[in-house]
Amino acid sequence: MLRPSSLRPRLVRGVAAATAVVALVGSLTACGGDAEATGAASSGKVTVGAASNGAAKEAELSAPVVESLRAQLPAEVRDRGELVIGVGALPAGFPPLAYVGTDQKTLTGAEPDLGRLVAATLGLKPVLKNSTWENLFLGIDSGKVDVAFTNVTVTEERKKKYEFASYRQDNLAFEVLKDSPWNFGGDYRNLAGRTVAVSAGTNQEKILLEWQKKLQAEGKDITVKYFPDANSVALALSGKKIDAYFGPNPSIAYHITQTASTSTPTRSAGSFSGAGESLQGLIAATAKKDSGLAKPVAETLNHLIKQGQYGKLLEAWNLSNEAVTASEVNPPGLPLTNS
Repeated sequence: MLRPSSLRPRLVRGVAAATAVVALVGSLTACGGDAEATGAASSGKVTVGAASNGAAKEAELSAPVVESLRAQLPAEVRDRGELVIGVGALPAGFPPLAYVGTDQKTLTGAEPDLGRLVAATLGLKPVLKNSTWENLFLGIDSGKVDVAFTNVTVTEERKKKYEFASYRQDNLAFEVLKDSPWNFGGDYRNLAGRTVAVSAGTNQEKILLEWQKKLQAEGKDITVKYFPDANSVALALSGKKIDAYFGPNPSIAYHITQTASTSTPTRSAGSFSGAGESLQGLIAATAKKDSGLAKPVAETLNHLIKQGQYGKLLEAWNLSNEAVTASEVNPPGLPLTNS
């Protein structure tokens, strides 16, 4: 992606995310600039999708403590008995990844749920600190946050200060009406003759316009449309004034859940790496460099992948198309030239 540090605000521009922001601003703002939510100590089970407002299928996942993984933690964290998890979801949240739930107090979303699952497996009490995106990194730098689960893209620039344990693909996606026969298929040539909406000033716009230039060089074209807000995009899609919307995969996944029971349900018509065709962008748990946390977190994630809890969590949040087959410590990140 062009500017990984801007991913969180960019996600809010998605078709559903922007709509949800209005409803969620009040409850999130009430939490303050550095809201904190604590979870119970590990009981061997973690409930995912709680208070999600229909964005997830609530499920209880088994999460017994794995002592061999716990033993790999830095002594300070293990002895404290808590894992302080940073989430940068203030002021407005970004469903389905992180936002305040329908009870106006639960920090819900795929990111905090994964943090809770990792903490439980390590036998630690999850302490969730919700802050602004900027304060999230200040929290890591100061040691007030152990690890962030908040849609952070791995970049070579960020590796100078942080260490990573990857857990999800960083993808864009095409949203179409459920009855549309069109699919992206991973080939920009399939966009020829289509009308596609995109948000201005975003990474997805950059990629779409690059594809448009390639098609024009081949004597073909895409009609690119811009709309003032997410509601306008949704209306254009439901009214068949556009063929597809190109945006962040998580916000599209969320919108699909919100349209499922309407007269114009939508679906994903394919995804594409936010890093472009030469590199699969990755989202990762983020800790201070040399903290000693990336390796045990990665091994815990790999345990959850192997045992199936990881897949069940992503399925609950309709994010299965961003699953990784393994967590890596400090995987290749977006290069300095485009990070």
